[in-house]
Amino acid sequence: MFHGKPCWFELTTAPARLEDARAFYGQVFGWSVEDAGMPDFTYLLASDGGDKVAGLMQAMPECAELPPHWLIYLDVDDCDAAAEKIALLGGRVIKVPADIPGTGRFAVAADPQGAVFGLLQPLPMQPQPPVESGAWNQRKEGHGNWIELSSSDPVAGLDFYTELFGWTAGQAMDMGEMGSYQLFAWNGADIGGMMGLGQAPVPSWLPYFGVNGVDAAIGRIRAAGGEILHGPVEVPGSAFIAVARDPQGAHFALVGPKEMSS
Repeated sequence: MFHGKPCWFELTTAPARLEDARAFYGQVFGWSVEDAGMPDFTYLLASDGGDKVAGLMQAMPECAELPPHWLIYLDVDDCDAAAEKIALLGGRVIKVPADIPGTGRFAVAADPQGAVFGLLQPLPMQPQPPVESGAWNQRKEGHGNWIELSSSDPVAGLDFYTELFGWTAGQAMDMGEMGSYQLFAWNGADIGGMMGLGQAPVPSWLPYFGVNGVDAAIGRIRAAGGEILHGPVEVPGSAFIAVARDPQGAHFALVGPKEMSS
């Protein structure tokens, strides 16, 4: 029913820095962060306004060399079928489908250009939750609001993701020397954009979280030890964005009004 909708955001931070990440994002977004009680490793769940919005974990020993990063998960009707389709479309399945007790079935994959993303097939729920529930809500602060792909071949990327998730291409905006910024939609609503690599060292996905006042959020990021890499700049729709890096090195972005509103 929600195939192709962004549904979860997961931070993997540096070893022994999980508590630092908890404190940082709690200060920046006001998230309430609690231990999920996983039996084999520590996994923290961040909540905002009663919705679970993100997971936080530290890199496993075998992956300790990976830089801290955010991973965006997309809802799929059938995780195994989606993983098979990824391979057929020229992508790569990094972590084969597996069950998460009490949650559903997940996998991790990369598109043909190398950008990594996750798949999540949630357990059936009765009654079915409303579309605006959960981690993704473009009308609530502290929730996922936008997703952005930087790719070595955004045209091929658009073909791959539209075939996999049923996304539809929207307006392509000319950014001059930076090329085109291609909007894409899920269920009739724009949810993200795709562009060339720009300053990104490798193809990657970037999550945007909604905030009530980008300027104030920037102040909280800096006060908590983070860094602003770009912005704030105005974007269509009278919103402002900023791209940031947390103290451990993971990139994320903000979107919302420039000043806090009541």
